[in-house]
Amino acid sequence: MNRINQLFASRPEKLLSLYFCAGAPTLEGTAEVLHAMQQHGIAMVEVGIPFSDPMADGPVIQNAATKALRNGMTLRKLFSQLEGIRRSPSEGGVGDNLPLILMGYLNPIMQFGFERFCQECVRVGVDGVIIPDLPFKDYMEDFKPIADHYDLRIIMLITPETSEERIRFIDDNTSGFIYMVSSAAITGAQKEFNEAKQAYFNKVHAMHLKNPTMIGFGISNRQTLESAQANANGAIIGSKFVQLLDEENGNAPKALDRLFEALKQ
Repeated sequence: MNRINQLFASRPEKLLSLYFCAGAPTLEGTAEVLHAMQQHGIAMVEVGIPFSDPMADGPVIQNAATKALRNGMTLRKLFSQLEGIRRSPSEGGVGDNLPLILMGYLNPIMQFGFERFCQECVRVGVDGVIIPDLPFKDYMEDFKPIADHYDLRIIMLITPETSEERIRFIDDNTSGFIYMVSSAAITGAQKEFNEAKQAYFNKVHAMHLKNPTMIGFGISNRQTLESAQANANGAIIGSKFVQLLDEENGNAPKALDRLFEALKQ
């Protein structure tokens, strides 16, 4: 069974997933960040593939992507950094249980070649991929058959503007989990989720989807974390951790300690 599905089968509630951009703030820090996340009990990790035009991302992740590209990060380089990541934690890896997801835009993945991309994911131990600008029609016709062949999960995003019909169509044709974007805006920390966002969470919860859900975009403190975990299977934090990792010059243990402190406030 795919590690993403295994996670939700064994730990269906109050999960915490983190995102960081590979190659930022330091080029060679990918394995160290992943190891630190495993040691801190993070349930699932999204590794960002830097791109020059990250249209869904706010300034924090945009800046990280720019820094990563300047540092020389490429998709080929990222796969080389992930070689051996499934070693035991005592050997600096993450072991065989932590689900790893690559998150990136369509352009660099297509330049690499999608089937080759899937082959490399399987080779290094990646379990899924999030491609925010992948049209669902293209996913169904061209990408899903290949991803299914390699047992990779392509995770789809929904927003408050996504219709119920569309959500159910996504639910029927994907596996792993559904990424609930908290608002139809770019990524970035928020102090609280307002009534409109709560209504969106409630609507999706009441649909009783077959797939688990994770809420991301805007989670940075106790209120937003608890709200996300109460309305879905868990929360995804990106910008807040990316900011702290940059402030700590790539020292992931320190950035994680600071993140956990912020999530108590």
